[in-house]
Parts: sequence; C-alpha cells; structure tokens
Amino acid sequence: MAKVLISDDLSPRAAEIFAENGIEVDVRVGLKPDELIAIIGDYDGLAIRSATKVTAEVIAAAGQLKVIGRAGIGVDNVDVPAATAKGIVVMNTPFGNSITTAEHAIAMMMALARQIPEADASTQAGKWEKSRFVGVELFGKTLGVIGCGNIGSIVADRARGLKMKVIAYDPYLSQERAVDLGVEKVPLDALYRRADVITLHVPATEQTRNMIDAKAMATMKPGVRLINCARGGLIVEADLKAALESGQVAGAALDVFSKEPAKENVLFGQPNVVCTPHLGASTSEAQENVALQVAEQMSDYLVHGAVSNALNMASVTADEAPRLAPYLKLAEQLGSFAGQITETGLQAVSVDYEGEAAELNTRPLTACMLMGLLRPLLTSVNMVSAPLIARERDIDVRETRRDRAPDYQTLVRLTVTTEQRRRSVTGTLFGGAKPRIVEIEDIPLEAEVSPHMLFVRNNDKPGLIGRLGTMLGDAGINIASFHLGRKGEGADAIALVAIDQAVPDALMDQICVLPDVVRVRALRF
Repeated sequence: MAKVLISDDLSPRAAEIFAENGIEVDVRVGLKPDELIAIIGDYDGLAIRSATKVTAEVIAAAGQLKVIGRAGIGVDNVDVPAATAKGIVVMNTPFGNSITTAEHAIAMMMALARQIPEADASTQAGKWEKSRFVGVELFGKTLGVIGCGNIGSIVADRARGLKMKVIAYDPYLSQERAVDLGVEKVPLDALYRRADVITLHVPATEQTRNMIDAKAMATMKPGVRLINCARGGLIVEADLKAALESGQVAGAALDVFSKEPAKENVLFGQPNVVCTPHLGASTSEAQENVALQVAEQMSDYLVHGAVSNALNMASVTADEAPRLAPYLKLAEQLGSFAGQITETGLQAVSVDYEGEAAELNTRPLTACMLMGLLRPLLTSVNMVSAPLIARERDIDVRETRRDRAPDYQTLVRLTVTTEQRRRSVTGTLFGGAKPRIVEIEDIPLEAEVSPHMLFVRNNDKPGLIGRLGTMLGDAGINIASFHLGRKGEGADAIALVAIDQAVPDALMDQICVLPDVVRVRALRF
C-alpha cells in the first residue's frame, strides 16, 4: 500500500481522497527540517503547500519517494532538479487559485488608490484625518498589465469592469487574443510611459528577475503606482524605496518580497506602501480547490501510474512511456532550442512527424515541445498547461503526419512563426534512442544537444571558426564539439558549438562583434 505524508495545512478532504484510493496518509504539519528528513524515507508521496521546504537534503533522504505534490502554482520551495535526478515526479496545481490571486491584485490596487490601510489605522487610533487621506479614482485611469496569461487576463477583465483602460505587455500575447481580452498590446517601454498603475503577473525567471529597477522606474509615468502579487524578486526593493521617496512612484502594493517570510524589509514603514504576507492564493475556495486537485493527481499517479500537471515528467500512460521516452526528450530539446532563440510574440507552431514518429501518440510529444518552447519565459509551464497556454494566447498549433521520411527512418520538425519571421528545427533519433538535431532553418547539420551551447548565425567566410575558437580558448572555455552547416558556398551559415561551461556576458558581447557574425545566442539545456 502506498503511503503519503501531508506536511502542510491542506483541506481535510485531501486526506479523505487519498484514503478513498486505498492510500495510507499521515498528516504531520509544522515539521522542522531535521524532523522531515528523519521520516521522509517511509513515504511514497509528499503533499505540500509553501511552508515545507523540499531541499536536496530532504530528497536525498527520500529513499522511496515517487511524487511531490504542490497544492498551488509555485515550486520555489522544491529542489526540482534534485527531484528529477532521483526520478521523483513534481506536480503542481497551476489553475486552482487564479481567480483568487487576480482578485487580490485588484483589492491591493483599490487599497493603494484610496490609502485604506493607513486611513483605517488612523481612524481606529481615534483620529479623524479626513483631509489627509485624499485618494485617486481608478475610473478612466490606464492599467498596465505585465504578463497577460491566466491571472493577468483575469485582472484585465476585472479592471475593464472598473472602466479602466487596460494596456498589456506579454511576449506571448497575440494581437487576436488582445482584442478578445479588450486590451491594447504594447511594448514594455510604452507601457511604462503610459500606465497610471502597473501590475505584475510574470514568473520569476532570469529574464524577469529585477526587471523593475531604478532605470525602469525612471522611464515610468511620474506618480505611477506599482502592484506585485506575482513573485518576489521582480522589483529591486531598494530602488523602489528611492523612487517612492522622490515621488516618481506614488505608491506600491506588495504581496510578495525578495526574501520571505519578510520579517524585515527596506519598504516597511513607508507611508505609501501597502503590504500583505503572500496572501494572493489565500481564500477558502482556492485552498479547497488546490488541495483536492493535488490529492487526486497524486492518487492517480500512485495507483494508476497516470501523470498530470508534472513539471519534470511527461504526461503519458504507463504503457506508452517506454516507447515515447526518447521522443519526449527529442521534442523538449527541439522546443527549448526554438524557445531560446525566439524574441518576439509567437503566432503559430507547426509540428511535422515523419516515418516512425508519425505512428506514435503524438499529442504528448507536441505538448512536450510546447513546454520546451514556452519555458524560457514561463517557468511553471508543463505538458498539461502548455497546450492551454498556447490556446489562451491564440497560438495556432498544428500537427502533420507523413508515413515516410525522405532521409531518416524517423523525423520530427518544429516550425515556429513569430511576429517577424518563421524558423524551423528538425531532429531524429540515432539508434532509436539518441536525440540529434539534423537541420536548423533549412540548413543541414548533425548535433547532439549539450548542457551549454552557442548558436551562431554568420556569413560563410574564412576565419570565423578560428576567431571564435581562439576567443573561447583565451577565456578558458573548452569546446566539446563544433557543428557547422551552410546553405551554399558564401551563403548563410550556422554553427552549433557545445562548450563545457556558460559564457560570461562580457565575452558574449565580444563574440557578437566578431567579423561576419550575424547573431549569437547562448543556450542552456
């Protein structure tokens, strides 16, 4: 009999669902790290919210753990790479608290506009400072939504109900989807200049971390108000304090902080700041929804082997898994490659399956490819949520099957259409199990994907390979493999270079200005 530990406060119904599926369940809330490490080896599943920290040490002690279920979206408290390395599935419930979080953002915006927390404290202290608390109307104001996915689109809808004008920045938001939402799609710099209120709804990634810094705030409309109910670390808090003191930013409402629990913060005590302790998902309805969802998902996996909403494993049946496994790896690599070199909004995705690949259940393969494609900006995306996210953004996703592949026994081609161009990447399996990239943008080459790579577009002229190799060598970066391709003599050419470590930003800048280099991207797999 499988055994699950619930280590955070979940609805009692979650334990009942486990029991109904024949799973033994223990509820032990408030365990200290050493206490969790001491007992985790007895369990097949671990159900958590945000309080339990599933560190590498916890995972190392989890001798029989098969699944970690997070009741909620964020898995910042789970060492996902460590879990993956040990074969532990990490699940979340990405859509159970969207409305709740969106409503909290709207509540924070209204509290900030009317200075409600300060006015409440003043009034309850026996003061009657009516003239002190003169607020601003939201009617007719412009709301800038950064990140117009599931939560951001709900915020936009509610703001339109308040008769606000809504503008949005999201690299994956199509013009058609923007029209459906009733928002104006704008570049980020335009949003900064025009918005009276800015609300953040993006994940914490390398691209978004510290995105709201002194430079960004300096370009915003004077007197802007900032709302962050997304993730800590998006705003440079010291820079925000300075902007508040200068008046460039009129106020800020924050539900998340760079360090949590936030017992101390440079923004605490500021008269124009509203703070809450990460309450975005804290309603009885949302907590009930995510608790039931995580219990059902974990039960399905432990009892039937079904995987859903997994961040580190494909959603496939137990029968399909052995045959699909190498194709899933290939699909994710193709998607990740295309996603990392895509810089403008996605409009369409086309996947061609040829030869043996056409005979497979291609739905999980396409979902895995979309996951890899979207993940550079959406860290919480998984195989289940990726197709839904694509539909929400009006990304046209199509599959084509062909019985035969001209040059290979099996072939998978991903073609991505953006606002500016179309690009394709093609892969196959060597020996039926080893993924290889065999074509990029109609240029043939054969390359095995490595953890660190450089993708170079260049003019086909002598000397580039030597200059690039010398520059990397002088920096102490070893080249593991160097794969070349070109359309013809003297025509467009590409290089896919596997290296043993990441390239520092300063060195990337030097590579970009090498003679005959057209474009360079650092890739991580």
